[in-house]
Amino acid sequence: MLAAAALAFALQSAAFGNHDAIPKRFTCEGEDVSPPLAWSGAPPGTKSFALIVDDPDAPDPAAPKRVWVHWVVYDVPARVTQLGEDAKSLPYPTRTAKSDFGETRWRGPCPPIGRHRYFFKLYALDVETLPGEAASKAQLEAAMRGHVLGEAELVGLYQKAR
Repeated sequence: MLAAAALAFALQSAAFGNHDAIPKRFTCEGEDVSPPLAWSGAPPGTKSFALIVDDPDAPDPAAPKRVWVHWVVYDVPARVTQLGEDAKSLPYPTRTAKSDFGETRWRGPCPPIGRHRYFFKLYALDVETLPGEAASKAQLEAAMRGHVLGEAELVGLYQKAR
């Protein structure tokens, strides 16, 4: 039963479909605002969500050397089922951790070469808030260990026009 519920957990965006191009508006070539995200089918017992957005194709998809972290959001209350476009004001007690840009806000796709994949990973957690304050994706992943009830994923693609 829990496995079936976890399979129904889904993440989507009104701005782009899974494995489709991310519109320029949400990138460094546009306004660099966060895309709208919505989710449904959270597993029973979900008390909060965490979101990690990263690019495993950095710097060059033909020869990736690292995963580049774009956005880390956590302690999103279970009652929340979406983050609107340009989510600057996040629902209390939501927190953010630093991206590889050294910032705690959304920074969109800006690949130096080639077409990159951007993974939006949403985790359903069995705790309302994670202990301590995560300063990075790695610290958040460590804090989530043993608390993940389900994961939903959305993949966007982007290649600079110039």
